Amino acid sequence: MIVGRGPSALAALLLLCCYTTHAAAADLADKLRDDSELSQFYSLLEQNPVANATLSLRSCTIFVPTNEAFQRHKGPTHVLYHITTAAFSKDQLEKTVSSDMEGNPPLYITKSRNGDIYVNNARIIPSLSVELTNREGKRQVMHIIDEVLEPLTALPTAKTEINNLDALQFIQKADQLSVGDNKLRTYRSQLALMKKESLYNAPGAHTFLLPVDEGFKITTRSSLVDGKVIDGHVIPNTVIFTAASQHDEPKTSAAFEDQLKVTVSFFKQKDGKMYVKSNTIVGDAKHPEGVVLSEIVKANIPVKNGVIHLIRRPLMIIDTTVTQFLQDNGENGALRKFLEVIMDSGGAVLDGINNLSEVTILAPSNEAWNTSSIDNIVRDRKRMTDILNMHIIKERLNVEKIRQKNANMIAQVPTVNNRTFLYFNIIGEGADAKITVEGGGVNATILQADVAQTNGYVHIIDHVLGVPHTTVLGKLETDPMMSDTYRMGQFSNFNDQLNNTQRRYTFFVPRDKGWQKTELDYPSAHKKLFMRDFAYHSKYILERHLVIADHVFTMKDLAQMSLTTDNVVLPTFRDSLKMKVTEEAGHLHDEYASHEWTGYVITWNYKKINVYRPDVECTNGIIHVIDYPLLEEKDIVVSGGSYMPESSICIMLANLIMITVAKFLN
Repeated sequence: MIVGRGPSALAALLLLCCYTTHAAAADLADKLRDDSELSQFYSLLEQNPVANATLSLRSCTIFVPTNEAFQRHKGPTHVLYHITTAAFSKDQLEKTVSSDMEGNPPLYITKSRNGDIYVNNARIIPSLSVELTNREGKRQVMHIIDEVLEPLTALPTAKTEINNLDALQFIQKADQLSVGDNKLRTYRSQLALMKKESLYNAPGAHTFLLPVDEGFKITTRSSLVDGKVIDGHVIPNTVIFTAASQHDEPKTSAAFEDQLKVTVSFFKQKDGKMYVKSNTIVGDAKHPEGVVLSEIVKANIPVKNGVIHLIRRPLMIIDTTVTQFLQDNGENGALRKFLEVIMDSGGAVLDGINNLSEVTILAPSNEAWNTSSIDNIVRDRKRMTDILNMHIIKERLNVEKIRQKNANMIAQVPTVNNRTFLYFNIIGEGADAKITVEGGGVNATILQADVAQTNGYVHIIDHVLGVPHTTVLGKLETDPMMSDTYRMGQFSNFNDQLNNTQRRYTFFVPRDKGWQKTELDYPSAHKKLFMRDFAYHSKYILERHLVIADHVFTMKDLAQMSLTTDNVVLPTFRDSLKMKVTEEAGHLHDEYASHEWTGYVITWNYKKINVYRPDVECTNGIIHVIDYPLLEEKDIVVSGGSYMPESSICIMLANLIMITVAKFLN
């Protein structure tokens, strides 16, 4: 930590190679020397006569990395790149300041929304900055940063001097620069062919995304890099270093006009890998709409007119199938574990995807697989295949189409086997909207939507569908289709039992639209069902829907049991539930559905009730979402502003008779 010092500190001496000692100038060096957390930078500073002279005679700002930052740093450290010959407090820092390194390459300042300030990719640590005046009356400022600043440098074998290059010069001389094994020859050729050099040597401060040669293994891909695609790799008038980037915040690219609109955004996975994505919002015949992902292979290369990020493949270009995308992103990529599980299950799932002319994949991220509940299932190849198929849809389903389906209801979409449905819901509006999908009892959020391929889309999600990780209560609480049942169970204390993992529940949950239908059939009763004053009666109704046994009953189980009896009898909390389950064809999922589905229908008390979502698995049971409550008019008596179930009236009458008899006998 940097702390203040008394007047005696001003007497400390800083030995210079070429200059007279000044007591006041020693103070800043003393602060470096005496702070053990800054010792590595101080050691380098001592060895640099130009840096020492600057501290002695000039105004300056010095950006000092911590020792912890040096532990993460690889390669040489350029001390003068951390110094600028003007004094700037944090509030005075402009968008760019010139460093004292040869050629005076700029340092870029980013001020984030949360108040953090970055120098290139390094964050200034709050409250540790120091301001002094040396003996010459020159103002000096020191800021402590969490990362070593790295300038653009040439390889030792470079034949020409390289100082403060702009982005175009970087591209032209990339083979002589210290950028690892990354080559830019293909993109450089296309840039020259399209005569787009002026885009890269434009003055100002921009962000440039340069695809490396590895991204052009598909031989036809380079021919798709036209002038508009090149424009889509530049974010004009904005410098974005990865640490300072606002994740998933779209930025307007140079390809943004009436007929073509492309945005670019950054995001980081939990494993630390950084990605960039283009989103062609408005496309044309040559540039289809959709998202393209690319991993950043070398980030944060500062140049004279901005910052460069080298990326694994070009943006905007959609030239791979869904299968090829999974394979390309499988090895050490964003979907590595998803592909591993597919291949471990025998590869038939991947063959099935490859045979579909149109397909949408809900692909769990690498982190989504890191749960113990999945580890136990992965070994069961048949069940794992069923779970994987739950993530496959036989149509092109992008966000816009989900919005259309979700206009007046929660959108339901069949998976590849036509028997399992996925349920999409949009929460919020505009840029802040979040899209969730439910399958097999699991709610997942779409992390990256509309990753476009030639035959469909990939949406990256944060949970594996079909592998439950919440109790019946947790599912009831979070599922937007069951909010009315949850609300009713809360004020009646019915829900308290549903977190018990020692029991196995089968819960027939009316969806919200089902309760709304009762408002039309029994308006007065419906109103009271959701009033706290009538909680006892609400609880009585809900208990009829809850089966408690030593195992759960799937819809398939109930349908098979119904083949041999007129009524299946199930044990509930108070009594028993009698029903018959059959499979029927019809518009089971909504009266506006365009296709007929074969689904389950419950017959209860001569009423037919569609099963809207069967077999929603939970860790302690299973939920069947039904279209209408198990409710009849005779269940409810409305009188004098109150109501009660018929059975409750019978109990009261019996008690009244007993009291009357007792009085008579006395």
